[in-house]
Amino acid sequence: MVEVENGRDDMLIDGIEPKKNQNIEIPEEFNANYLRAYYAKLFPYTDMYKWMSYGNDGRHPGCDQSYVGRREFSFTLENDIYVRFLSFNSVTELEKAIKEKCPFKIDIGAVYSVDPAKKDAYSQNAFTPVERELVFDIDISDYDDVRFCCSGANVCSNCWPLMTVAIKVIDTALRDDFGFNHILWVYSGRRGVHCWVCDGKARRLNNEQRAAITEYLHVYKGNENSNKKVSLMGPLHPFLARSYTEVLKDFFEEKFIYSQELFSNEERYEKILEMIPEESVTSELRGKWLDNKRSRDDINMARWGHLKQLLQSGKHKALGIRRCVEEIVLSFTYPRLDKEVSKHMNHLLKAPFCVHPKTGHVCIPIDPNHCEEFDPSAVPTLSKLLEELNRGGLRSEGEDELENTSLGKSIRYFRSSFLQPLLKSCKEEIESSYAAKTQQSKNSLSW
Repeated sequence: MVEVENGRDDMLIDGIEPKKNQNIEIPEEFNANYLRAYYAKLFPYTDMYKWMSYGNDGRHPGCDQSYVGRREFSFTLENDIYVRFLSFNSVTELEKAIKEKCPFKIDIGAVYSVDPAKKDAYSQNAFTPVERELVFDIDISDYDDVRFCCSGANVCSNCWPLMTVAIKVIDTALRDDFGFNHILWVYSGRRGVHCWVCDGKARRLNNEQRAAITEYLHVYKGNENSNKKVSLMGPLHPFLARSYTEVLKDFFEEKFIYSQELFSNEERYEKILEMIPEESVTSELRGKWLDNKRSRDDINMARWGHLKQLLQSGKHKALGIRRCVEEIVLSFTYPRLDKEVSKHMNHLLKAPFCVHPKTGHVCIPIDPNHCEEFDPSAVPTLSKLLEELNRGGLRSEGEDELENTSLGKSIRYFRSSFLQPLLKSCKEEIESSYAAKTQQSKNSLSW
C-alpha cells in the first residue's frame, strides 16, 4: 500500500481499502497527494545528493565539505509559488524539505561562493556562482516551422525523432570535440530533452567559455520571418560535415521527408523552394513537380531527388547553390538549442526524476547510445508508478520498492552508467589535487 499524507502505511492513494482481488483504479490526473506518495516512496534522494556532492562527501582528504551546501535549489510549489536560493547540507535535509514542501518542480542552480540561503548576509560581490554544469535545453516546440504532425508542446512518434538526432549530434560533439565524458541526458517530461555535462572542467567554465561552446554548436540562425535558417559559407566545418553525413542526411531522406510529407503538398514544398536563392532553379522544379504524376507513396522521394539532381548538377558552379541541399537538411533536422540556458552559469534547470505536472511523466534519463529506442509515450507516469506500488502490497523493511516499478530501470541506468563513473573520476581528481597540494607544502617547508 502507499502512504499518502496521514502517516498510515495502510492507506491507498485514493484512501479506499480494496476488497480482495479488486483492481485499484488510479486516475491519470496529477495531484499533490500522488506526488507526496512519490516523494515518500520513490524519489532517489541519496543518488541525487551523491551527484550534487561530486565526491565532496567528507570521506576523502581534500574534500570541500561546504561544497554541496553552496548549491542552489529552487522549488515551485502548488499555486505557482516559486522559492529560490534554497540549500541543503545533508541528504536528510534535502529529503525532509522535499517531503514537507511537496514541490511540483525542483530546479537545480549553480554552486555559489557562499551558502545561497544566507546570501543576504553578504555583499552582492561576495555572492557569485563559482561552478555549474554545462547544460543544454532542446524543446520540440522550437521545430514548429518544420514539423506538420504536431505543434507547441504536443509530440508524437513522427516528430520525436528530431530529439533523437539532437541527442546524437550534440553528444558526439561534446565527447569528440571537447573531450567531455560525464554527460547526462534527461527527458524533460513533456516536450524535449535536457543535457547535463558534469566533468570538472565543464563545471568550472566561465560564462564566456560557455557561450563559445554554445556558439560552436549553434547553426540554426533564423527566425519565423527568415526564409533561410542555415547559411553555409566556405568549406563545411568538420563538425557539421560529420553531423550531416553520419546522422542528419540519412534521417532526413529515409524518415523525415516521409513522416512529415514535406513534398506532398504545395504549401510545404514551397517552404523548401524559398530556401533556394536562384529563381531559375525554383521555377524549373515547380514545373517538374506540377507535371509529376507519380503516386503519393513515392512523391516525396521523387521530388527530393529532382531537387538534389538539379542543385548538384555541374551546370551550377556557384557553391551557394550546390550547398542548398545541405542547408535544407540542416534547417529541418539540426538541433535547435536554447542558447541562453547554456551561456550563463546561474541558469536553473529542472532536476531529473521530477514529475511533470501537465503530463504526469517522470523526467527520466535517456541513454544516448540507445536514444532511438526511447519512447516518450512509454515513460513512467505518476499514476502508473503508484498503481505498481499498490499492486505490490506491503513489503518487508528495507526492501527496495523501486525495483518493483517501471522506474527501476531508469534508476539503475543513472547509478551504473552515469553516477558511478562520475564519482570515481571525482574521487581521483580530489585525491590528485590533495596530493599535489601536500607535495607543494612539503617542498615549501624544505626551503
